[in-house]
Amino acid sequence: YVEEISQLPKEKGWRGLQGLFLYKNFWFYPAFLKGALHARDHFQAQPTDIFLCSSMKTGTTWLKALSFTIATRGHRPSDDGSDMTTVSLRTAVPHDCIPFLEFHEYSTAVTGSEIPLFASHLPYTCLPKSVIDSDCKIVYIRRDPKDTFVSMWFFLRKFVAGKNSTDVESFASIDEGFELFCKGLSSHGPYWEHILGYWEASIRRPEKILFLKYEDLVEDTQLWVKKLAEFFGCPFSAGEEREGVVKECSFESLRDLEVNKSGKHEKRGRVIENSAYFRKGVVGEWRNHLSDEMGKKIDVIMEEKLMGPGFTF
Repeated sequence: YVEEISQLPKEKGWRGLQGLFLYKNFWFYPAFLKGALHARDHFQAQPTDIFLCSSMKTGTTWLKALSFTIATRGHRPSDDGSDMTTVSLRTAVPHDCIPFLEFHEYSTAVTGSEIPLFASHLPYTCLPKSVIDSDCKIVYIRRDPKDTFVSMWFFLRKFVAGKNSTDVESFASIDEGFELFCKGLSSHGPYWEHILGYWEASIRRPEKILFLKYEDLVEDTQLWVKKLAEFFGCPFSAGEEREGVVKECSFESLRDLEVNKSGKHEKRGRVIENSAYFRKGVVGEWRNHLSDEMGKKIDVIMEEKLMGPGFTF
């Protein structure tokens, strides 16, 4: 796919990373785009598949943990007698439990689950045709764009640090990254178009696409865990301990696991610290890094782009 990508419009991006390429009106780094094109040509969705979709840094890791726990609960315990789901989440980050569609990780579904779970950062219109045309379900999670930008900036800066210090030194400052984000120049951006694609699809197919807000998940985790289980087709029984799922997979509990504090794994040729996936997860944390004026600028952009279709934050 190198030649196909080379023919696409290109922008410099956030520096310290390869350039951004425009595909179907969205900007991609080539490592992500190659996988997306491969999935376009080879992935065949099945009606029983469930996709966890999101833009980067909008709650993907947490949604994966909750979904994995819901889908694998009640299955065969491990050899040491403990619950299989607990062992998995205690020994691997959620990204190693649920495969990313565009990262060439979809050859096998979640071990121990009768529900094939996949994840993707792809915009709705960039999903493989078989996903859109099939009867499979999609959960989409979105997050306040100000918190999304801050989380993405810190994550990508840490991601490029896995190569050498020169990459970090050349990485866009938070002010530079902010201006590019507001122009739509970010990984899988423009962010507002990413949201809009799934929002409009959820209006057309509410029985197949669940539109989830990160802030709602934070405010009432137990309620949305119940809704997710119902949407997956495996609702909690009257006698099940729903609170157990919530406590085990709260953002704080996951962040405090040893594997997520000190573990590392390799992605696309770079070693990433697992802690990078669990920075803070706090609603409104953007105020510690952006000015009120910057926050207002993003809000105005989002209102202009999304209020017409009827979406509000």
